[in-house]
Order: sequence, then structure tokens, then C-alpha cells
Amino acid sequence: MIESLQTGATTTRHYQFDIKMTNVTRLCKTKSIVTVNGQFPGPKIVAREGDRVVVKVVNHVPYNISLHWHGIRQLLSAWADGPAYITQYPIQSGNSYVYNFTVVGQRGTLWWHAHISWLRATLYGPIIILPKLGIPYPFAKPYKEVPIIFGEWWKADTEAVINQALQTGGGPNISDAYTINGLPGPLYNCSAKEIFKIKAKPGKTYLLRIINAALNDELFFSIANHSLTIVEVDAVYVKPFTTNTLLTAPGQTTNVLLTTKAEYPYANFFMEARPYATGQGTFDNSTVAGILEYKNPTSLSSSSFNKSLPSYKPILPALNDTSFVTNFTKKLRSLASVQYPANVPQMVDRRFFFTVGLGENPCPENHTCQGPNGTMFAASINNVSFVMPTTALLQSHFAGKSRGVYASDFPIMPLAPFNYTGTPPNSTFVTNATKVLVLPFNTSVELVMQGTSILGAESHPLHLHGFNFFVVGQGFGNYNPAKDRARFNLVDPVERNTVGVPPGGWVAIRFLADNPGVWFMHCHLEVHTSWGLRMAWLVLDGSLPSQKLPPPPSDLPKC
Repeated sequence: MIESLQTGATTTRHYQFDIKMTNVTRLCKTKSIVTVNGQFPGPKIVAREGDRVVVKVVNHVPYNISLHWHGIRQLLSAWADGPAYITQYPIQSGNSYVYNFTVVGQRGTLWWHAHISWLRATLYGPIIILPKLGIPYPFAKPYKEVPIIFGEWWKADTEAVINQALQTGGGPNISDAYTINGLPGPLYNCSAKEIFKIKAKPGKTYLLRIINAALNDELFFSIANHSLTIVEVDAVYVKPFTTNTLLTAPGQTTNVLLTTKAEYPYANFFMEARPYATGQGTFDNSTVAGILEYKNPTSLSSSSFNKSLPSYKPILPALNDTSFVTNFTKKLRSLASVQYPANVPQMVDRRFFFTVGLGENPCPENHTCQGPNGTMFAASINNVSFVMPTTALLQSHFAGKSRGVYASDFPIMPLAPFNYTGTPPNSTFVTNATKVLVLPFNTSVELVMQGTSILGAESHPLHLHGFNFFVVGQGFGNYNPAKDRARFNLVDPVERNTVGVPPGGWVAIRFLADNPGVWFMHCHLEVHTSWGLRMAWLVLDGSLPSQKLPPPPSDLPKC
């Protein structure tokens, strides 16, 4: 961070992000990775609700770069949202761009990451939004706060991994390890010293700010012999509840309170994460571990870790334990208090029904493809596999030059309905197009996302840029509006920016389209995004000056 400037009631926090190649060694192998300021994971951004954040990003690497501030609402600042070719051209090597946004009505844990190709494998870090000065947390103030970021590590170059997969049409090579704050931990070969540790005092409460920055895996997390109290998800307070294990999907954040044991326990406790896997493809079936160790009050040594003490390991759910996931997600409810209300849209202007899932593209002539039955893997929403444009959508919309860039006829429901969670249709080929769905300003939206069984039912964590939404319902099988809508929770549903569509099931969300711009929505499993499980909403300006997107900044990257 360079400086903080105070002007009236608003503080402006300035950061300089130099994108550079850095040599990092993990699992006994050194490779050159893309970093911010040579740090891995990247530096944390700290702000208070209401602050302005200004981040100058300078690209010193041979890759095109763009950064996304995941979960930040970006009210009237769509130019700062960051997904490449959606709101901006990427920052080319040797160039820079200043991301400028204000944190409005949000407090908690979010994160930033690269939003182009698979560069977010190493280009990510936390965003910590503190409440306004003088406003307490809606729970007892913790003794200390600890960010915990899960990542995914490849010994190979991740750009080569995805490029090879897109050429062959097959699944990409899986990762070699998961990481906690960049460290794989002691359960991997050649990783005995690469361990993240929390050095805790007895009888204290710690706030763990948990972020899942893994590319392709939802993760279970638990600390042996300790319980966790969930108090916030995706920077929105929830009704607190206690659990031994939590689930976090890529893109999601979870704040938990960890209360340590009252007395020095004469033991060490592993904290572990491993995948929740529902698809038919291969995945990294390994476990990342850190250690919760207690400071011995009688020890004079500053290094309190005692290997001779017994170590306890947590018991994590089975890899495919969907019933645990269902029960866990049902417990997530908005605080819905006077101070933190749940402003769920009670009336709906537009209803949409999207299928989300996998599919296929035919293998090009004279090629050998490694997808299902010699085809190429694809993924789609309403059978449209989104083709990334070469002209940034927001710039073409703002300039009134959409012809040849995108079409505005994204289907509001499947064009060819089928038994979504039953026997797949005869043809599972997708259509490939760049389509957006247009919404007038302030439209109240209800969206049902229906998982399909094409190439296997699996969970899809969907992330919506530019908005939070309320998760008003979910279930298994095919969505039935006559029966299921009557059961929607319109009182205290959880409010999020990323939600898992259950395997072989559906999820219903509601949001108010009160933010003009072009907003990406995609699966946060990076492999599915690469295969086309993505689309964009185009929210039009409102009639008032305060409802119109301002012109782009002068340094917005050019093509």
C-alpha cells in the first residue's frame, strides 16, 4: 500500500500492484509464476465500508493481465470490474491501468484475482473490508484475525495445462497439491517445511477469514477437535451456527469464529481441506494440511512447536457427501436484522430458467480429440457455450457498436426442453455464440439454474459479477414451479455472490438489477468457464443521472 488519503468522511486507499514473474519453490520444484509485487499469495487489500480503493496495476510480464475484485458490487464503476473482454481489454505487457472503485454497503471478506485464462492460479489475494469506524461486528470482537486462502498448485505451467486441454478437447491435467496461504503442508512429498501454522493462545477467539481460491475444486475444511462458528459468507453477515466442518466453493468466502481451548492442551491439531467432488472426471484427490499449535504459557522459547506432542487430525466428510453439503447450505440464513436487513425482492418482474452443465463440440476434421467419444468437451448455459469476444462487451455497448460483437438474444429458457436430470437427449452438442441478456434498470429478477445430467450430474458454483443475490430455494431433480416456488424462503435467505447448483438439482436466486453495465456470470470451476459455461447480463441505464454508467476512464486498456 502506498498511502491513505482522508477527504471528508471518505478515505481513499492507494495500492500499487506490479505484476512480475517470481521464482517459487514448492514440492521440491522451482518454477516461475506470475505474482503481484513478488508475493505469493498476493498482498491483501484492507479498506473500510465506504472507502474508495485505487489500485494501479502495472504489467511487467509477457502475459495479458486483468484483475477482478471478486464480490465488490462496483456500483456505477463497471469499468473497474476486471473480467477480460467483458468490461475491458486486458492490460498488455508494459502497460498499466488504475482500478478505481468505492466499497458501498459491504463489510467482510472478499478477494481479488486475475480474470483471464488460468492466471488466477497464482494471482490472487484477500480483500478485507472492515466496518465503518465505531460500528462493531454483530458478534464479540475477536482476539485476532487470520486470513486462510485455499489455492491449487501445479508443478507444470498452468497456461500450458489449459491450452493443451483446449487443443485436444480433453480434460486438463489435475493439480499436484492444494495449498493454505500458498503452502501445501506436511501430507505431500517433499513439503515437510511448507506448512501454514496458527500459533494460538488458550481461551481466545480468532476470526478466520476463509477464501477458496482453488481453480477447480470445492473443498471441505475442518480443524481437529475444534468447532467453527459461521458468522458471514461472501461479505454478508449470517445467523451464527456452529459446525465441525464447512464447505467452500471456488469464489466463496466464509468468516468463522474459532474459540481455542481454555487450557494449554499439550497437543497439536491439524486443519485440513480436501475436495467435494461430484463429477465423473479425474480430480486432485489429495489433502492440504496446516497446524493449529498452542503457545505454551510456561515455555520461554519463542518457537513453541513441540513435535513430541500428540497430533490430532480431523475427520472430513466423504468426497461425494452431497447430503452433508445440502444440510450445511440449508443452515446459511441472512441475519435479517434491523441493522442488516435482507431486502429480498418480494415481487418479480422477469423470470428466467437456465440449464447449466456440460456438453460437446464436434472434433475438427483431421484432428484426434480426447473428449467423450472422440468429441471435444464443452459447457453451456441454456445450451449456449459462450464464445469470448475479441472486443470488450462493455466498451462496444457504451459506444453503441454492438453489431458483430454480441447478440442480445440469449435464451431465457431452454430452446429444446428435456428431462434435465434424467436420460440425456440424443444430441449433446452445444451451440457456440456470444450472447447477452438485456435487463432494464431496476428489473427484479428471479433466476432458476437447473443442473443437467449430460456427461454426469455435478455441482456448479455460479458467480454473478456486479450484484449480490438471495438464494431463495434449492432442490434435487427437475425444478417444478408449481410445487417448488411455494416453498421459497423470502424472509431470511442467504445473500451471496457465488452459489453452488446442486448435482442433479437446481437453485433459485433473486436480485435487483440496479447497477448499469455488462456483468459476467460464470461457473467458478475454471475448467468449466474455459469450456464456455458463462454468459453476460447487460443492465441498461436508468432515467436519473445517478442511474447512468459514467464514461470510461482515460487509461482504460485499448485493444
